[in-house]
Parts: sequence; structure tokens; C-alpha cells
Amino acid sequence: MRVVIVTESFPPDINGVAHCALQTARHLAARGHDPLVVAPAGPEADAAAPCPVVRVPSLPLPGYPQVRVALPGRRLVQTVAAHRAELVHLASPFVLGMRGMAAATRLRVPAVAVYQTDLAGYARTYVGVGESAAWRRIRTVHAAADRTLAPSTAAQRDLEAHGVPRVRLWPRGVDAVRFRPARRCELLRAELAPRGELLVGYVGRLAPEKHVVLLARVCGLDGVRVVVVGDGPSEASLRGALPGALFLGRRTGDELARIFASLDVFVHTGPYETFCQTVQEAMASGVPVIAPAAGGPLDLVAHGRTGMLVPPGDPEALRDAVWALSGDPGLRATYGSAGRAAVSGRSWEAVGDLLVEHYVEVLHARQAGTGAVAA
Repeated sequence: MRVVIVTESFPPDINGVAHCALQTARHLAARGHDPLVVAPAGPEADAAAPCPVVRVPSLPLPGYPQVRVALPGRRLVQTVAAHRAELVHLASPFVLGMRGMAAATRLRVPAVAVYQTDLAGYARTYVGVGESAAWRRIRTVHAAADRTLAPSTAAQRDLEAHGVPRVRLWPRGVDAVRFRPARRCELLRAELAPRGELLVGYVGRLAPEKHVVLLARVCGLDGVRVVVVGDGPSEASLRGALPGALFLGRRTGDELARIFASLDVFVHTGPYETFCQTVQEAMASGVPVIAPAAGGPLDLVAHGRTGMLVPPGDPEALRDAVWALSGDPGLRATYGSAGRAAVSGRSWEAVGDLLVEHYVEVLHARQAGTGAVAA
């Protein structure tokens, strides 16, 4: 199958959209398909990719240079046509993805749109308004697709409630070989917590929509050391807001896996996650999770079994949950083991095969005249 993956982000970018697009390309290539990626150009050199990557001109988003916005151009239509694409995969479509959808429509190529970013939530966070406009744009591009794939039941409900048709569930995979309890490193723990403190970690972007400032109350707990992994526009303000926290910057690969496994508790603070891959990676690492009872974590964290869910945006509830786990190592071990068991079968290979099944169903529906064009 010849597939063009149009993505708003791709490595060397480090975020959920880029990682999922990379894993999709890898799986398609490994299964003998012929993928090609179209992504915004960035200032950094391309990382090794499993297939050809076409870069289109882009500019950094003002105030958030890690996010790049593709500029208008004709290259996308030409690329889809030249690849003789049988299907267009739109990864978190918004700007480049909107043009990818237009190209697919013009060339009469079926399209699958993968919903991954809560753009309406981001509009609330960054501009205080524009949520309705964001949903109109989301609805426009996804309604034109032959199928929309939602990463969680919460995201699926949101899409359907806002009038997006043909929504199906497609979760995310996790590398349970890289992220595993055996990566726990006592030398690293001694470096991060020289007085034997409980290590409580956050991994992710440091940006307003992640609400990392909620960890301020956790920083005040006796015998607790907060570790923050990631970078972003909020880093400077968070260094002042989280006294005593260790900021490790961006970490990847096996180094990141060692950090995950060496934590005692993983905490996620953002309420706008459509899935939340870092929660799944913490669970694969055998670490108990505390997360907001909103969005993707509702599918991942079984409250009282693999971790704890707390009201979104409630710093006292977050602090109290950490405190409850800090004094009960047996409970932490029980949650960690249950979390590992819950995600160990969610390999990218298994999830990738589910994606190909969606592709095949879309192609059959289009051939039968029952796809988006006929709808």
C-alpha cells in the first residue's frame, strides 16, 4: 500500500505527534508497505527515518518556537500525486493537515485523519477565546476524511459531540522493552535524591497547557524530590515556581527510560491530553501514576488499581495523592506491577496492525462507494 503521511510534526521534533508519525512510518515500512512523510521543515537536521521525508517551508510559532507552522505552497499536491498514493494519513491535522486533506480530495485519494491534539483546549489556554473557532476547523478537516481515528474514548466522545462523523478508536503503542522496571538505576537515584527522598517525576513539554505549576504543593512535602524532564516556553517561570525541583531538560531513548524506571511516582498535570503517552511509558516502567481524571488518562489509569486519578487543576488533591503513596511502598509496588501488566501487550507492532486494518476498511468502503465521497 502506498501511503503519504502528512504530519504537523516529525523527528527530530520530540512530541506525541512526531513520535506517533515516526512509529506509523516504521510499521508500514516493516510490513512491506510504501510510506512517504510530508512534514514542516525545521532548523535541525533530519533524524534517520524509515522512509523518504519531504519537508515543506515553515515558520516557528510566535512565542513557542518548538512548534513550526507550514507555509502555503503547491508541493503537497505534487508530492501526493508523484507518490501515486493509495491513501493519505493525516497526523493531527490542523495547518499542513488541512492542505493534505484538500490535496487528497482534489486527487480523489481516501484519507484517514488521526485526532491527537486538543486544539480547543490549547485555544482556551493561550488566547482565552477561540475554542469554537478551533472546533469549527477540526470539524471541517475531519468531516472531509473517510475516517477519523481517536486515541481514547474521551477524545472519541468529544469529536462526536462536536459533529465529527465516522469516528473510530485507535490507541497508541508503547515500547515495553525499552520502558521496563529493570531499567531502575540506584546510582541515578542516589544522584537525584542524595538523602533518599521519594522521587516524583513529570515528563513532558513545559508549556502553559500542561499545568506543571500544580506541582508546587508537591515540592513542599517533606522527604519528596520533584524531578522535571522536558523543555518548553514555561521553563524559566517553572524554575521559580517549583522550589527544590530538579530540571533535567530534554532526555530521550534509554536515558529517558532509566529516569522513568528510577522514579517512585509519576505525576502528569495536564488536563487536555487526548491520550498521554508519558503515562503509558511510566506504567510500562512499573511506576505508579497520578493523573487528572480527564481525557486520555481515563482510559489508561485504573483508579485504585494502577494509580490514582485526581480532579483536574486541583493542587491540593495532587499533593494529597502523592503524600498517600509516599508512605506506602507496598501500594506503590502493587500499582506499578498492575500498570506494567495493563500496558505490556500494547506494542507499536500490534497497534500498527490495527491501523492497517482501518486503512483496508477505508479502501474497501471507498471502492464500494460508501466512503466519505459518497457520504
